[in-house]
Amino acid sequence: MTRPRPRVAAAAATVAAAALVLTGCSSSGSSSSEGQVGFVTVKGTNLSKAEAGKRGDAPDISGETLEGNQVKLSDYRGKVVVLNVWGSWCGPCRAEAKNLQAVADEYKDKNVQFLGINTRDTDRTNAVRFEQEQGVGFPSIFDPAGTQLLKFPKGSLNPQSIPTTLIVDRDGKLAARAVGGTTQEALESIVQPVVAELQQ
Repeated sequence: MTRPRPRVAAAAATVAAAALVLTGCSSSGSSSSEGQVGFVTVKGTNLSKAEAGKRGDAPDISGETLEGNQVKLSDYRGKVVVLNVWGSWCGPCRAEAKNLQAVADEYKDKNVQFLGINTRDTDRTNAVRFEQEQGVGFPSIFDPAGTQLLKFPKGSLNPQSIPTTLIVDRDGKLAARAVGGTTQEALESIVQPVVAELQQ
């Protein structure tokens, strides 16, 4: 019997581990230590929130958009940023796309910027087609290997599955997260309070 070569076995293990982190189109749930790092999961939902003063820094993700422009999260400092992690291959991403765009339209004049992170789409054409079909008008960073997702520290309001939507406050800190597909109502419930902080 032929034994697998160590390099091949190690590579397979790495791919399998990455798949567990990045694949799914489903929620992986919340860790029991969440309350210890300043954020709490809203009971009975896939939503988590962190109060002002207890928020961790969002990593300064960056890259080329699907349209070929360079962008980084810090470009939007001073605005509330809604980060949506998605893939054209993901059913729940397709289901939530119009909800995201509806909230983006509602808040476009309220100092809110939407930014996508398109992941695990090896062909940019598929991602662009998805945006066109779903009427998505906000930019998305093309991140096929998930390198930008790995910048989020463990134990923070990090992406736990695809799709995940994160709210970054005007100071560049992680304020809220929706794991899995979200509705317009649920998304507004975590966007609106952070937007309201701008008026205080």
